[in-house]
Amino acid sequence: MSTAVAVMLFVGVTAYGVLGGADFGAGFWDLIAGGAEKGERPRHVVDRAIGPVWEANHVWLIFCFVVLWTGFPEAYASITLTLFVPLTLAAFGIVLRGSSFAFRKSVFTTRQQRRFGAGFAISSVIVPFCFGAIAGGIASGRVPNGGRAGDPVHSWLNPTSLLGGVLAVAVVAYLAAVHMVVDAHRVSDHDMVEYFRIRAIAAAIAAGIISAIGLIVLHADADYLFHGLTTRALPVALFAAACGTGSLVMLIRHRHPFSRVLAVGAVASIVIAWGVAQWDYMLPESLTVADAAAPSGTLGVLLVVAVIAAVVLGPAFVLLYVLDQRDLLAEEGVEDAVSAAEHGDARA
Repeated sequence: MSTAVAVMLFVGVTAYGVLGGADFGAGFWDLIAGGAEKGERPRHVVDRAIGPVWEANHVWLIFCFVVLWTGFPEAYASITLTLFVPLTLAAFGIVLRGSSFAFRKSVFTTRQQRRFGAGFAISSVIVPFCFGAIAGGIASGRVPNGGRAGDPVHSWLNPTSLLGGVLAVAVVAYLAAVHMVVDAHRVSDHDMVEYFRIRAIAAAIAAGIISAIGLIVLHADADYLFHGLTTRALPVALFAAACGTGSLVMLIRHRHPFSRVLAVGAVASIVIAWGVAQWDYMLPESLTVADAAAPSGTLGVLLVVAVIAAVVLGPAFVLLYVLDQRDLLAEEGVEDAVSAAEHGDARA
């Protein structure tokens, strides 16, 4: 039963990496889009692409925390006590990012829009870096078992964590750029298709180079993870490389829908490869999944609740994304606020 709950947890991590990652990556392109005039069109693509779904995507983060806390309390205690600094930074960044994204579309002056835009963009880089650093700290064995606190600094400021943070930023930027190529293509905005296509290609190449360098870092700093990636997780890692290469080829050949499918496959496979390489440890070489698991009664209830949630919420998620891809969801922003204000004045 502990294995089933662990798999369920990693399904949530993978879903958040793919869906939440695309949101964070969009913020990266918002950050480097340029000034108000130069960056207006790219930022509009960003808003249109993530506006209707960004809140739903982050439900997966809550799911992961609840499953980890309930199903593997000892591992949860060790991780949160040791990695509280990047976790706090990530939590603060998520709040800042969400509020800034919402307020940027509801204010009227350029100065206010720039302030909220800066908060949204900067936090969109900080959060995935922190999550990547957290993954690196866990994977490199710097989180002790037994619900004890490890080093609060070196646990996430180390070679593997820095690699994880930088790779996370590069990967989510690549994923988001591919999504926005498809989104711009859907509304026949050919200039923005080319704009994001070039950036998606550059991000894909950067992610590939970082991954190659990362193998050297892991060999020196996270031997257990490196061994897992080059043995039992090797097929998954090769599949991720194949998907990434295929997505790059599709981008070059302007086969945009196929490039998105392959990009999602590449990112999901990277996350899965981490899990397979680390198996069957929650904390490498110190705490196994079975030893970290809660009592069987708790795990059973957790599985039942997860199945009910999937049956109830799954169709709602599917409907949300289908409506979004068909442009059937209303956008929120200044125009809506102005319209509401005018409607209120008319009624008065």
